[in-house]
Amino acid sequence: MRRYAEPLQWFGLFGAALVWTVQLVLGYGVAQTACMPAGLRWGLDVDTWEIALMVAAGILVLLSEAAAVSVFLETRSTPHDGPPPWGRRHFFAAGAALGNVLFLMIVLLSGIGAIYHAGCR
Repeated sequence: MRRYAEPLQWFGLFGAALVWTVQLVLGYGVAQTACMPAGLRWGLDVDTWEIALMVAAGILVLLSEAAAVSVFLETRSTPHDGPPPWGRRHFFAAGAALGNVLFLMIVLLSGIGAIYHAGCR
């Protein structure tokens, strides 16, 4: 585990935020395309795309949470202000574990909101 602690720390810290950003941008694009004449001809089903984006993003956020928790458990004997790099990893992992739960809720709420919003339909 010690060999992979650094990449896991960064994936745990930034993974959920990047995943949510991608979900938000792609979901916006899907919703806008469905309202345009080309999207109407393509028969784009917004709900299917939004559900797929929400599920994929949710799985990746959970993987990010697992990475943060694994680093946190690996460094639990190190104080958050301990010597580098383990003190920094413990601090970031603790913050990421909390932040990833918030990003999971954001992913779910933005996906559900996009599904139930009438938009141009």
